[in-house]
Amino acid sequence: MKERIRIASGQGFWGDLPRAPIDQARRGPIDYLVMDYLAEVTMSILQKQRLKDPRAGYARDFVEVVTELAPDIRERGFRVVSNAGGVNPVGCAEAIVEGARARGATGLKVAVITGDDLLDRLGDLVSDGVPLAHMETGELLSSVSDRVVSANAYLGARPIVEALAQGADVIVSGRTTDTGLTLAPMVHEFGWSWDDWDRLASGTVAGHILECGAQASGGNFTDWQDVPDLANVGFPIAEAYPDGTFVVTKHEGSGGLVSVATVSEQLVYEIGDPAEYITPDCVADFTTIRLESAGPDRVRVHRIGGRPATAFLKVSAAYADGWKATATLVYGWPDPAARARAAAGILEKRLDMLGHRFDEYRSELVGLDALTEGALNTPAPELDEVTLRVSVRGEDRAAVEAFGREIAPLILTGPSAVTGFAGGRPRPSEVIAYWPALIPKERVRAEIRLMVV
Repeated sequence: MKERIRIASGQGFWGDLPRAPIDQARRGPIDYLVMDYLAEVTMSILQKQRLKDPRAGYARDFVEVVTELAPDIRERGFRVVSNAGGVNPVGCAEAIVEGARARGATGLKVAVITGDDLLDRLGDLVSDGVPLAHMETGELLSSVSDRVVSANAYLGARPIVEALAQGADVIVSGRTTDTGLTLAPMVHEFGWSWDDWDRLASGTVAGHILECGAQASGGNFTDWQDVPDLANVGFPIAEAYPDGTFVVTKHEGSGGLVSVATVSEQLVYEIGDPAEYITPDCVADFTTIRLESAGPDRVRVHRIGGRPATAFLKVSAAYADGWKATATLVYGWPDPAARARAAAGILEKRLDMLGHRFDEYRSELVGLDALTEGALNTPAPELDEVTLRVSVRGEDRAAVEAFGREIAPLILTGPSAVTGFAGGRPRPSEVIAYWPALIPKERVRAEIRLMVV
């Protein structure tokens, strides 16, 4: 058993800093590089890509990173764990193998984890009495089954641990929990049992801190002005120990800040009841977490309590829910707010005259109380210019298209002083709605396939 392992965060979302994982691998010693690419909406985007091209459906950025780092993985001895496989983890793994071979990194073992994708099984599951009811409304999935575009169960750390035990250097999964990417190396290296709830909770908390990349090391921080050299921000690293304690830090010489405050802000990010942070592996009690400074850019995290895991996995499904479009016009001085309000009224009346109805119709003056109801009723004569933004959403694509055709005419057939029309005629884009549900764990089976470069 190792006395300590260093787990480095290399990506907080699909589209994060491209050089971050490269810097994490080369600026200092690490044992694991974990990279989180998936959000709920990302799965539906990837599924739509794969419908157009069967070879797509994964984060291509990840393939580029691993291809560049393939020689480093062999020479430096670290391992890479990621959920970048999206809805096509096999395709992602095959692309990595091809890229690694091109770099001459022979002998590299790439594991691919599948089993999370339930899209083709939904009909059978519902027929077998698994309702996949909406977690908030209780509505049955059958009410939107003909419009579902993706459905994935959140796998936990177990299949990653199995892949590590098989000697994988790079692990690619589909919809694995963000926290499981970090927990798995700790379970593997320290030999934790699957009912050691406190330690599993500790690894889960470490994963929650690392999952959003630099958000734990000064990025998106309330006191951002106190963070040095954000242009060179270093992503966080968890120095983990067998007893479940860990220290959050970053590479020496990198920018950013690791402090009790930065770690605390990440801890409360995207959580519900802090006493019940539920994952497939355990339930972590965030109210037990203790933080203390352990030196410059070092925060010790300890005394974390955990409870047994539930009998269910969460399912993240997405379904087509109509169409939307947004357009903007900029009105200049004098009295631009009045002009913009009048234009919004004219547009709405014209659409009504054409017989078009929408589930949602919203007009707002950006920068003029735009985030509250009644934005168009707030007078602001002191403004030199203001942006009118109008958005519509509805089931009728033709109505949304008609909305797009009625924007540009306002320039010559509405109030004067339009100074900008950005983006041209807006086109309808499909609305993808989120459907969270639960499924019994025994109805989902993860599979592992090992490829050798």
